[in-house]
Amino acid sequence: MFKRTLGTELIAYSKFPVVALLGPRQSGKTTLAKAVFSKHTYISFEDVTERTFAAADPKRFLAINENEHGIILDEFQYVPEILSYIQLIVDEKKRPGYFILISSQNFSPVRRSVAKAASDGRDEDGANQAISQSLAGRVGILTLLPLSIAEMQESNILPVTADQLIFNGSYPRLYEEHFLPRQLYPSYIQTYLERDVRMLENIGDLTEFARFTQLCAGRVGQLLHIENLADDTGITAVVAKHWLSILEASYLIFLLQPHHKNFNKRVTKAPKLYFYDTGIACSLMRINSTDTLAVHPLRGALFENMVIADLYKQYYNQAVRPPIFFWRDQNGRYEIDCIIEHDALQLVPIEIKSGQTIARDYFKGLQAWREITESPQTHGYVIYGGDATQDRSQGMVLRWRDMGTLVKRLG
Repeated sequence: MFKRTLGTELIAYSKFPVVALLGPRQSGKTTLAKAVFSKHTYISFEDVTERTFAAADPKRFLAINENEHGIILDEFQYVPEILSYIQLIVDEKKRPGYFILISSQNFSPVRRSVAKAASDGRDEDGANQAISQSLAGRVGILTLLPLSIAEMQESNILPVTADQLIFNGSYPRLYEEHFLPRQLYPSYIQTYLERDVRMLENIGDLTEFARFTQLCAGRVGQLLHIENLADDTGITAVVAKHWLSILEASYLIFLLQPHHKNFNKRVTKAPKLYFYDTGIACSLMRINSTDTLAVHPLRGALFENMVIADLYKQYYNQAVRPPIFFWRDQNGRYEIDCIIEHDALQLVPIEIKSGQTIARDYFKGLQAWREITESPQTHGYVIYGGDATQDRSQGMVLRWRDMGTLVKRLG
C-alpha cells in the first residue's frame, strides 16, 4: 500500500459521526479506509446479497452489523435509503467516526444532497431534501484522487520523465500490480461505461456516449464550447450538457472555471476541460506509447492537464476545495494558465510550459498579468518540463518534479 497524504485528514475528520470518502474508482479509497479504520466492519454494496438485504430492511441490516468500533459501507450510493436509518443511530448514540461511507459516484441523489448539506447548507426538494436534512452537520466529506506527484515521490515510483507520467497516469493499481497502461485503462473505461453509467444513468446508446467521451479527451486544456461538442457527436446541446455532468460527477473530468475579475477587460465565460487522470485521457485518444505522445499535437495540453490535476490533488489532500481558476480575455490576447486564489487578497498566477528549456517568452504571461492587474510585486510561477528549478526576478521557475509541494509553499 502506498502512503496517502489524505490519511491524516481522514483521521482528523473521524470526529464527525459520519465520514464520506469520495473519489474515482480504483483511486485507493477502500484501501485507505480499511487501513485507517482497521477494526471497523467492512461491507460492500457491490455485493448483491448485502445490497439487497440493506435495501429491503435497513434497520435490521444495521442492527445485525452493530459493533463497538464502526462500519465501513462501500459504494453506499446503491442503497440511499439507509442514510435515514444512519441518521437515527447517529443522533441516538453519538459515536465519532462510527460510519465510514465510501462512494465512487457523486451524480446520485445521495452524493449531491450530502455535498450540499455539508458545503452550503442549502436544501433540495423531495428525497434529496430529506437526505440533506438527515446528514447535515453530521458528515465530513473528503475526496481522494489518484496518486499525486508528492505521493509518488515518497513511494519512489515517480516516472523519470514527464511524458512517462502523462502516459502512465497515476492510478495506484498500475504501479502496485505493474499493469501496462494499454492493459489497465481500456478495461477501466469499459467497466465505467457498462457498469457505472448504465446502472446509474440508464444511457441507452453507450457507443455514442463512448464517442462523446473520446471527443472530450481531444479537447483537454481547451475552452469548452458545448454546441461544437454536441455537433461533433451528433447530439443536442442539452444532451451534451447532461453527459458532461455525468463525466464530471463520476470523476473522469473537471471543468476549470475562468476567474471572475475582468481587470477592465472583457473576459471569457467558458470553462476549460481537463481529465483527472492523463493516463485515461491518453487511452481515449489512442496514444499507445510515450514515443507517440512526444510528437502528438496535444502533448502540451496533456502536460498542462497533468499539472492542473496535481494542484487539485494537493488541495483535496488537505481537505480543501481547490481555489483554482484560469484567466483569459475574450479575444485570447491575454491568458494565464492557472490562477490560485490563495486568499481574499492574493492571486497567484502560474504559467505552464511543456518545453524542457527555459525560454524568455515563458514569462510573457506573468509580465502581462502584472500590467493588467497593476500589481508589479506579484510573484508568479512557471512550471515547465525541464530539469532545473530557478528563482528568477520574473517569477519562480519550477521543474515539473518539484511542483508537488507548491500548495504547501504558498502556506
